[in-house]
Amino acid sequence: MEMLSQLPHYNWSGIYRLDGKILILDEFVGASTDHTRIPVGQGVCGTAVAENKNQVVDDVRERTNYLSCSTQTRSEIVVLIKRGDEILGQIDIDGHEVGAFDESDEGLLEGIARQLQERW
Repeated sequence: MEMLSQLPHYNWSGIYRLDGKILILDEFVGASTDHTRIPVGQGVCGTAVAENKNQVVDDVRERTNYLSCSTQTRSEIVVLIKRGDEILGQIDIDGHEVGAFDESDEGLLEGIARQLQERW
């Protein structure tokens, strides 16, 4: 997580594990958050699990179900950590600029997710 926080626009980085229908925050780098337990379907993180799909959000202010962790956050990327079809958890990154993340970030995080699932 420390290495991710060194990347441009990676202002908050966290790993959530899926426990039943709740995402539970494990490791993170950045400001503290009240969102240590997120129900599936809520916010960008919960939506990723509910839809079984990574989320790249250019402007979180345009999401009606966004769970605000910081007033500075403008963009977010969530990449699922999976073993086969099973969702184990996710990598969640927040950025302070609109449009901070793209396909290259998603590819990088997918590679990290594959490494994490092997050690899960």
